[in-house]
Amino acid sequence: MVKKRVLLGLSGGVDSSVSGYLLKEQGFSVDAAFMRNWEDDDGSPYCSVKEDFMDAAFVADQLGIKLLEVNFSEAYKKRVFSYFLSELEAGRTPNPDILCNKEIKFDKFYKYAIENNYDFIATGHYCQVRNIKDQVCLAKGKDNNKDQSYFLHSISNKSLAKTLFPVGNLTKDHVRKIASEQDLVTSTKKDSTGICFIGERPFPEFIQNYVQKKPGPILTDQGDEIGTHIGLSFYTLGQRQGLGIGGVRNYPDLPWYVLKKDNESNALIVGQGNDNSLLFSSRLKTSNLELINDLEDGTYDLNAKIRYRQADQSCEVKIKDKKAEITFKNPQRAITHGQSVVLYSKDICLGGGEIKEVY
Repeated sequence: MVKKRVLLGLSGGVDSSVSGYLLKEQGFSVDAAFMRNWEDDDGSPYCSVKEDFMDAAFVADQLGIKLLEVNFSEAYKKRVFSYFLSELEAGRTPNPDILCNKEIKFDKFYKYAIENNYDFIATGHYCQVRNIKDQVCLAKGKDNNKDQSYFLHSISNKSLAKTLFPVGNLTKDHVRKIASEQDLVTSTKKDSTGICFIGERPFPEFIQNYVQKKPGPILTDQGDEIGTHIGLSFYTLGQRQGLGIGGVRNYPDLPWYVLKKDNESNALIVGQGNDNSLLFSSRLKTSNLELINDLEDGTYDLNAKIRYRQADQSCEVKIKDKKAEITFKNPQRAITHGQSVVLYSKDICLGGGEIKEVY
C-alpha cells in the first residue's frame, strides 16, 4: 500500500515538532517545510527566524524527515503586511496572523504542496477537522486554553479538506510530554506569542519604522485635553500601558484607558476605570463574512468571540449578502474596528468577519 504523502509546516516550535513525530507514527510519508515569510532580520534580539530554522533542522534530523525551505516573503508583504499597514493608517487594529493563515499557510503553502504531489498539508495548530453530514468542518482543539480556531476562521473549505492537525486532539501538557519522551530539542522551548514580523519587541518600536507619526490631542471623556499622542495608529481600544499620562489635575489617581480613536479630529479619547461604560457595546456589523461552510441568509442563535482566548459569548447573528449583524446577549468590552469576530455553533467554527461598525 502506498503511503499518503504529507508536507508538514515545521516552524521550529514544539507543536509542529510533535506533529511530525505523530504523523510518522500514523504511517504517513512525511516531508517538512520551513516557511520563511519575513526577511527583514534587523539583527535585534527579538528576531528568532535563524534560531527557529536551526531548531526545525534539528527536529527534522531527529525524526529522519527531509526539510525544505520555502520562501513566501514576497507574497507575505503584498498580501498581508501591506494590508496590515493600510488598516493601521486608517485607524483600525488588524490581526495579521489571521490574514497570514488565509493568504500564506492555507493558500500559498497549500498550493505549493498540491502542486508537488502531496496528499495533505499538516500544521501544529490546536484545531480539529470533522466530517458532519458530508461536510468538512473546522472544530476547536481539545485544549480550550490553546484552541486556535479563531485564527483559522477565514481559511477555505477546500484547503481544510486537505489539512491534518496532529496535535488538535491533545492538550499542550500532553504535547510537551511526547516531545520530552522523544527527546526533541524543542521540548522545553517556550511558545511564541508575538506577531511573526514583530516578535516580542514593543509594538510602537517596530511600527514607527513603517507608519508616520501623526501627533494629536489626548482628550478625556469629559472633553479636557490632558496630553499629546504620537499617532492613532499606535493605540488600540482598551489599552492602558504606554499612554504617557501622569497625574491629571482634578481627576482621581486612577489608571487611564483608551476609549475611542476619533479619526476626523485625530484625537485619542481616554477615560478612567477598567469598566468605563464607554468601553462597552452590544452590537457590531462586519465588513465581510467568510464562512468555512455555507449558511443561508437568515437569523441564527450562535456564539462568538471578538478576540482570541475570549470565552464564547451568546449572540444573535443576522446574515445577509455576505455580511453579519451581531447582537450580544451581554455587552462586550472594547470591540475593536479591524479585529475579527468569529462565529461558533457549539465547538464548530463557522467563520467570521472583520469588525466594521460598533454600537
